[in-house]
Amino acid sequence: MTERQIRTLHQGIAEVPPGRRSVALGTFDGVHLGHQAVIRAAKETGERLGVSTMAATFHPRPATVIRPGTPSASLSGITERIRMLYQAGADEVVMMRFTPQLAALSARDFVEQVLVDAFGAVAITVGEDFRFGHDRLGGVEAMQALCEPLGVEVAAVLLLANDGDKISSSRIRGLISEGEMQEAAKLLGRLPSLDGVVSHGDKRGREIGFPTANLSAVPGQQLPAEGVYAGWATINPGEQRFAAAISVGRNPHFGDVDDLRVEAHLLNYDGPEIYDQPLRLDFHSMVRRQGVYDSIEALIAQITADVEVVRQRTSAFA
Repeated sequence: MTERQIRTLHQGIAEVPPGRRSVALGTFDGVHLGHQAVIRAAKETGERLGVSTMAATFHPRPATVIRPGTPSASLSGITERIRMLYQAGADEVVMMRFTPQLAALSARDFVEQVLVDAFGAVAITVGEDFRFGHDRLGGVEAMQALCEPLGVEVAAVLLLANDGDKISSSRIRGLISEGEMQEAAKLLGRLPSLDGVVSHGDKRGREIGFPTANLSAVPGQQLPAEGVYAGWATINPGEQRFAAAISVGRNPHFGDVDDLRVEAHLLNYDGPEIYDQPLRLDFHSMVRRQGVYDSIEALIAQITADVEVVRQRTSAFA
């Protein structure tokens, strides 16, 4: 009989109940194609051994604790990460708060106290470059050496794209920060996205005939380069999806906005106001960089052209 608890979330190490598990271990920022391969491998092992598959993920990213000052932007919010871990095949997810105390554990203590004693790991799957223990001195070989006497299987998965290049969350974050959405999507296995809630803006878009939903993005997400993008907006994720012209920038034409803003003009939307509702934006490709125009009329003409480009790029996926 398989010991499986379907889609169970544990908010911390101490909340994990007793049981035998195949553990997929990593930060899993963005749950990119490499991470999905790790989850699939752990799932196959779990099914072979007849145990639950659990994704054990860290928050915040260990690098931001170990090396203060490291950029903290992530590829997805926690809620979205958990959803994608389940989608990749995990039966359970545990969110491990990465604290200085956890970082100070030796490799041996982490394996014995956390993975084996707390999680009941009978098998552990990681990415090939996974590091753990105090000062990240432990690698795959160290984990195998520590786990073998305990009867725990250890497997490492190559994090490679279809072209043979290595996949990493930092590489994807870099691509998104440069506006290279198509390249980022190839490594993510999905379109880059932002999650948040619709907030009130200055309503300039409405005044010139292009009303926008202003996204109060979940803090800590990697923002794209400033520009106008073709993509989609999903209201109450999983419910209503519309092609969208998405602007990321400081409204340079008006020159009176200091903070980076994310706004989406939903094509063909004629429903009620969606203030305070959850919204996810999926980015297909950049249309153009932000710019300043000679007049409001010139700006309107440019936005009209942008919307037509968005319509063309998204129509194939309708």
